[in-house]
Amino acid sequence: MAGVYVHLPFCPYICPYCDFAKRPMRRSEAVRYLRALRAEIAGSPAFSASTAFFGGGTPNTYEPEEIATLVHAIRARFALPEGAEFSIEVNPDLALCEGFPTYRRAGATRLSIGVQSFTQSEARTLGRMHDAQDVSEVVRRARRAGFENLSLDLIFAVPGQTVATWRRSLEAAMALGADHISAYGLTVETGTPYAAWQAREPHAFASDDLEADMYAEAIAVLRSGGYEQYEISNFAKPGFACEHNRGYWNNDSYLGLGAGAASYTDGVRRTHTREFAAYCAAAQAGLPIPGQSESLQGAQALGEATMLALRRVEGVDTADFALRYGVDFSAFYKPVIAEMLAAGCIEAQAGRVRLTERGRFVANTVCSAFMPPAP
Repeated sequence: MAGVYVHLPFCPYICPYCDFAKRPMRRSEAVRYLRALRAEIAGSPAFSASTAFFGGGTPNTYEPEEIATLVHAIRARFALPEGAEFSIEVNPDLALCEGFPTYRRAGATRLSIGVQSFTQSEARTLGRMHDAQDVSEVVRRARRAGFENLSLDLIFAVPGQTVATWRRSLEAAMALGADHISAYGLTVETGTPYAAWQAREPHAFASDDLEADMYAEAIAVLRSGGYEQYEISNFAKPGFACEHNRGYWNNDSYLGLGAGAASYTDGVRRTHTREFAAYCAAAQAGLPIPGQSESLQGAQALGEATMLALRRVEGVDTADFALRYGVDFSAFYKPVIAEMLAAGCIEAQAGRVRLTERGRFVANTVCSAFMPPAP
C-alpha cells in the first residue's frame, strides 16, 4: 500500500464550485461519523502504509484532540513509520486554526491549506470566507507549531480573475514561503451552483485561451521562484513533492476510509457511498460499506496506468511499464505515440514517454488518446 486516505466531510460552509463528498457541520452528526470512522479503521486489514492524508470536507472543523485521536489510530493500525508524510487539509479561517500544535504532537507532518485566491473578491466568488491576512497568520501559526512542510492550494480561471491577479496570488504564496503549491484550473462540476451559473452566464467564465494563459503564467512564475513542476498541477521546492499523491500517480495501491472515499487494490477500484446514514450504519455494524467497484483489466487497466503516469513530469518509464504490466509500451501504443509525437504533445527518449510543455496544456486530450474506446 502506498497510502491511506481518510475523508472528513464536514464544512463550516459549502463552496459553490465544490463537488466533493461534503455536508454542513452539525455536531451530533460529526460525533456519529467519528464513531463510524473509528469502527471502519479498527475493522480494516492491518498493513504497513507509507503515507496518510486527511482530506475533506474541512478536517479542521473537528476539535484538535479529535483529529489527534484519529492520527494516532491511523498510525497504529497501519504501522506508519515515524516521520512518514502525514498530511491534513485545512481551511484557513482563523477560528479553525488553533489546533496545529496538537496535530504536530500527534505525528502529522504536513498541512495542505486551501487558500484558492489571495484576492478577496475572487475568494468571495469562490465562496471562501478568509482573506490574505488570515492566510498569513495561519502560515505563521503552522510554522510556530513545528510544521516544516506547508502546501498552499490555488485556483485559476475563476470568474472575474485576470492574469495579473492570478500572478499576485502566485507571488503571495511564494512570499509566505510555501514549500509546495498546487495550481488547479477551475472545473465546473455538474450539479454544483457553479454549473447553474455557467448555464445562465457562460461568458462570466474564463475562455480556454485565458485559462491557458494563466496556466502558462503559473509555470513561468513558479519556475522562476525555484519550484519544480513534478505533476500537471503541482509544484514544489526540491524535496517537498507530495509523496501521498505521488502514490496515486504511480498507480500504487491505496486505502480510502470514510464516506465517498476511494480505494485501489489488485486492479479493483472501490468507492464508498457518499450517503451519510448508509455509511455510518454499515461501518458501525462492521458490515461492508455500500458503494461501487470497478475491475480494471486489459487495455482499460493499461490506459489508466498511462494516464496517471503522463500526469507526472517524468512520464512513462517504458522499462518499468514492461515489468509491472508485461507489455511493451512503445509497441502497444505505437499509433497513438506516432500521432502525439507529430502533434508535438509528447516526447519519447531515453526510455521515457512524457508530455511536452505544449502537451501539458491539452493533457486531458492526450491522456484520453491512450484509453480504449468506450464499449
